[in-house]
Amino acid sequence: MPLPSLIKSVFSFTAVGASAALVHLLVFGLLKDFLFPEFANLFAFLVAFSVSFAGHRLLSFKDSQTSINQSLQRFALTSVAGFATNQVMFLVFFRALHWTDWGALTIALGIQTFILSRWWAFKR
Repeated sequence: MPLPSLIKSVFSFTAVGASAALVHLLVFGLLKDFLFPEFANLFAFLVAFSVSFAGHRLLSFKDSQTSINQSLQRFALTSVAGFATNQVMFLVFFRALHWTDWGALTIALGIQTFILSRWWAFKR
């Protein structure tokens, strides 16, 4: 992949990821007073997943040679693994440590992204 294309892909990946994280937080904020925070987090993840998949498929990796179904299955697997990590940490911070829902979610999202990136996606 030529360097300008790679730079554009990385920029798109970052923009889509940041947008999906913002959508996650916004949906959570809209739902957390009406549902248990754990369910608000789940619904927020599902909406953010859709934004993330569409954005990565159409922008970040638009030159992908995989079918939409294959990409969706693979992306779903990695995203569900990330959400499982996020939800466990959210539960620990929110229920066990009695942090605020916003604090618990923000830290869980950050740690989950770092852990999965460091020890899985970019494992040395």
